[in-house]
Amino acid sequence: MDVWPGNPFPLGATWDGEGTNFSLFSENAQHVELCLFDDDDDETRIEVVERTAFNWHCYLPGVGPGRRYGYRVHGPYDPASGRRFNPAKLLVDPYAKAIEGPILWDRANTLPYPPSLDEDADLTQDGENSAPAIPKCLVVDPRFDWEDDRPPATPWHDTVIYEVHAKGFTQRHHGVREDLRGTYAGLASEEALTYFRDLGVTAVELLPVHHIADESFLHERGLTNYWGYSSIGYLAPHALYAATGRRGEQLPEFKGMVKALHRAGIEVILDVVYNHTAEGNHLGPMLSFKGVDNQSYYRLMTEAPRYYQDFTGTGNSLNPVHPSVLRLIMDSLRYFVIDCHVDGFRFDLASALAREFYEVDRLSAFFDTIHQDPVLSQVKLIAEPWDVGPGGYQVGNFPVLWAEWNGMYRDTMRDFWRAQANVAQFASRFTGSSDLYQSDGRAPFASINFVTAHDGFTLRDLVSYNEKHNEANGEDNRDGTDDNRSWNCGTEGDTDDPAVNALRARQRRNFLATLFLSQGVPMILGGDELGRTQRGNNNAWCQDNELSWFDWDAADGELLAFVRQLIRLRREHPVFRRASFFSGTSVRGSGLPDVWWFRTDGRRMTQRDWQQPDAHTLGVFLNGREIPERTQRGEEIADDSFLLLFNASASPIEFTLPTRRFGRAWVVELATGEGAPEGEIGSRARVTVPDRSLTLLRRA
Repeated sequence: MDVWPGNPFPLGATWDGEGTNFSLFSENAQHVELCLFDDDDDETRIEVVERTAFNWHCYLPGVGPGRRYGYRVHGPYDPASGRRFNPAKLLVDPYAKAIEGPILWDRANTLPYPPSLDEDADLTQDGENSAPAIPKCLVVDPRFDWEDDRPPATPWHDTVIYEVHAKGFTQRHHGVREDLRGTYAGLASEEALTYFRDLGVTAVELLPVHHIADESFLHERGLTNYWGYSSIGYLAPHALYAATGRRGEQLPEFKGMVKALHRAGIEVILDVVYNHTAEGNHLGPMLSFKGVDNQSYYRLMTEAPRYYQDFTGTGNSLNPVHPSVLRLIMDSLRYFVIDCHVDGFRFDLASALAREFYEVDRLSAFFDTIHQDPVLSQVKLIAEPWDVGPGGYQVGNFPVLWAEWNGMYRDTMRDFWRAQANVAQFASRFTGSSDLYQSDGRAPFASINFVTAHDGFTLRDLVSYNEKHNEANGEDNRDGTDDNRSWNCGTEGDTDDPAVNALRARQRRNFLATLFLSQGVPMILGGDELGRTQRGNNNAWCQDNELSWFDWDAADGELLAFVRQLIRLRREHPVFRRASFFSGTSVRGSGLPDVWWFRTDGRRMTQRDWQQPDAHTLGVFLNGREIPERTQRGEEIADDSFLLLFNASASPIEFTLPTRRFGRAWVVELATGEGAPEGEIGSRARVTVPDRSLTLLRRA
């Protein structure tokens, strides 16, 4: 086989129509072998002799799409110094654009040391060939007919996010063709697209789709890493979510899904995991980065480089301080934006990426590099603003251009509707958390508001369980958080008690109405609108089964209709999705403030009222004539005005509406409780709000 020198860039395997250029970064390797595999798994090893800027490269004429390959990297095996080279272990290319499947744990030892329970086992090098267990990388054909694809470019303040799993959404959907269920093509099916459009969401946020490697201990338990926070290929769509095949077909299928969602006006946001990899701690397997260049790719303990710094709780932390690792992250992001047309990213445990050395640094190289990038600075950027390291909880501390999962919003709303948070805390979160985001120049959209997410209870379980029930995970119910801030409404789990079920249904409506009427960007956990349950499991990360998949046959049609109504209400009324924070004053000359808070007697809240720790009732006036933003053509925006009456207490509460200057008459637009008044209601009229419910009134 002819071997030409090739080029150091781009990294990875790049087909040009006549052959393929291969390039692999390894600063500390002594030499590198490119390994080609045929369909019978026969291996051909090619010595890579060219090395430029620590990139080992060659060009193979005649090698094209579909060719299977991997690497063997040579160097010292000295874990005590952080060097873990072992050429017996076949390695996945960190820049592979397609990887053919899962780790086949039973076929070979993927550990770089002989399997042992000895705590010092990793100090001894293992010589068993791991190739039978390692999925092969694939040379891909990058060509794809995007036709006239354009990003929807939905403004942040108009965005409604639907967090969903690429497989679980359609796996049990009878309307989706059977061979497409649980796949990218399933998400692109007309049934899925129609559902998203009818629901009214503007973006799907997909749980990780970078190629996933299950942990070996899950394999031993007969489980898999369903959530996918175990990446091993940052430029490769996960092969097991493809209906068309695993020999490179997964890439055009993924692109086709994005194109179809765009045609439906729906953005695609990817949940990305650049804080750690699937290789675990010093006793973990050798799959890719650990064998390519352990010292460069990972954060090692300064005084004991045999061990890994772990800000993620997974055993290792990727090292974005290293320029070539930072380049990998940026290349991955740019690839999915430029080549795959995705619209944004949610960064898992983003605080870990912000640690320059040890402390979280909001001016780290990671942020600087993104902010100066002409492509990445223009897409949606969402941080999960915490990690498990010291000082890792950084809600409110990310820079301009970034939105954040607002964990304080989640906690406050959960507490408020179980009467454990007072009205001052509630009001701050309801109006966009200006205390967190306004002082550094950010807008309400910096707050990604959510009540539930993949990590934790579903909404139905939030109102049905006081305790987690994670026995199916095989860890004796020790895993998952105990801080659920949930309330089972009097009975643990399913019940036939009509009073309990009615209260639970009301609480679900309360949470959903609060979410979609709050300032900021609402994110709904996929399936909450259908009443999806995980039977009390608040950590279903390893449950790739009916516990996690959507049960379309058990969908709550009334709840679904209510959520559609809420999203439509938000879309039709800009007063609920302002692009700027409330000021509490009149800036457009209406004579009334843009927001005004009142007590149950219809009078203005006083400082003393706000400070009451047991206050669980509150009214708010939202002035549709005081929206300072303008349309893209410079036109003023005017909307209806609304009153919201919140009652999180255990008893019905009678509200007196504000004086005539706020509105001569009102009509009920929406209520989560029973018995809402009909017809016009005059100023200073009395309106009873049932226990644990809210009522929304529109000025007539």
